[in-house]
Amino acid sequence: MANLVTNCGFSPSPAVKAHCNSPSYGHNFIRLQNSKSSTSSLNLKSSCKRSNKLYVTCASTAVQGQTQTPLTGSQQASGQSSSKPKKVMVIGGDGYCGWATALHLSNKGYEVAIVDNLVRRLFDHQLGLDSLTPIASIQNRIRRWKSLTGKTIQLFIGDICDFEFLSEAFKSFEPDSAVHFGEQRSAPFSMIDRSRAVYTQNNNVIGTLNVLFAMKEFSEECHLVKLGTMGEYGTPNIDIEEGFLTITHNGRTDTLPYPKQASSFYHLSKVHDSHNIAFTCKAWGIRATDLNQGVVYGIRTDETAMHEELSNRLDYDGIFGTALNRFCVQAAVGHPLTVYGKGGQTRGYLDIRDTVQCVELAIANPAKPGEFRVFNQFTEQFSVNELAKLVTAAGAKLGLDVQTKSVPNPRVEAEEHYYNAKHSKLSELGLVPHLLSDSLLDSLLNFAVQYKDRVDTAQIMPSVSWKKTGAKPKTVSV
Repeated sequence: MANLVTNCGFSPSPAVKAHCNSPSYGHNFIRLQNSKSSTSSLNLKSSCKRSNKLYVTCASTAVQGQTQTPLTGSQQASGQSSSKPKKVMVIGGDGYCGWATALHLSNKGYEVAIVDNLVRRLFDHQLGLDSLTPIASIQNRIRRWKSLTGKTIQLFIGDICDFEFLSEAFKSFEPDSAVHFGEQRSAPFSMIDRSRAVYTQNNNVIGTLNVLFAMKEFSEECHLVKLGTMGEYGTPNIDIEEGFLTITHNGRTDTLPYPKQASSFYHLSKVHDSHNIAFTCKAWGIRATDLNQGVVYGIRTDETAMHEELSNRLDYDGIFGTALNRFCVQAAVGHPLTVYGKGGQTRGYLDIRDTVQCVELAIANPAKPGEFRVFNQFTEQFSVNELAKLVTAAGAKLGLDVQTKSVPNPRVEAEEHYYNAKHSKLSELGLVPHLLSDSLLDSLLNFAVQYKDRVDTAQIMPSVSWKKTGAKPKTVSV
């Protein structure tokens, strides 16, 4: 049983002096041990006393219902629909998508708080991985943001699976919206062994349940924006609708949740999340938007490019790295592009600049009380082979000799299939996408070349097999 023990301080705001030492991800660890309990559970603890008094700010008035005309985030945050900036809690705000989103929303005038247990940094230490880009501590990131912009981002260090911690964070910050990135987000990680499969589902499902209960108890008008995944749908031989499907069976017609065909323990956890959120919307009147996100690529947003201490992470390894980011790093160091199997696997993709834009649009145009919305969040569809050809052509323009290599597919998936997913709802709200272009590929490749001395080529090849997942805890070989 994987017990996550987090030794950290509880710091409601960087403006408030902490009562214990500044938290560091280096103090966190996962301990495997036997459990006599008949129920598998993830026990989460904090060994550092929290402040006796929390820093509390006033909450602004929540938006009631959907606006007739879609608002931009800056319009809402600046007071078009209220007298005070809207408060957004970004759960998982130290991660790849979460950090970019927190800065973007802060820059748009929202009052932002980050909630994170910093465990993503710990995973790198456990598995011998590292970001292509050096990333500053969350404390230094927030200080730098304050020095550059004058804007304060509050910080809550702790685990959302600890309901006492999460409750105090909600009561202190009183969010109008909660953006939920705070989940273990890697399919390969969830397939390493039993302990990591259990950790993934406990962390993701219980954490999301805690967020829902915190909203119900302490912030009834709060709008949940939860980052889901297009992987919930699988690769059906019919068009993928946005969350729901109208069917006729035996002469009767109904609109039902689109069938889910998850392909890993991680993707299954996201399916469970969706069901729990849909149920609480119906039972408690929660307002929620489920953003089924495609594969994200890119590194820079306007905000993260402002200073090196604001740089985002970029994963290129076989566990946390995403396809296009991995290909660009492989091309930069002269490693053949690793196409899994036949390479016909087709998915939806989007630039990280569009991730933050989509979240902003969802917040600015919230779901109604009791409404469970599903948006498919991507801008274009590509097969793995198509991505490899694009990177090969872009690399040639930079004088890179890019080769492609088919490697045995470690996953259990269709390698050639039909794929047509609808994605119109965010466009209707005003999404202006950054489509994959030669200039973007050129920028991403140049970025990878700039940091190529940091690349550990031993991390590139896939090291986790879906079919060889076992019960015995193991260290991924590199």
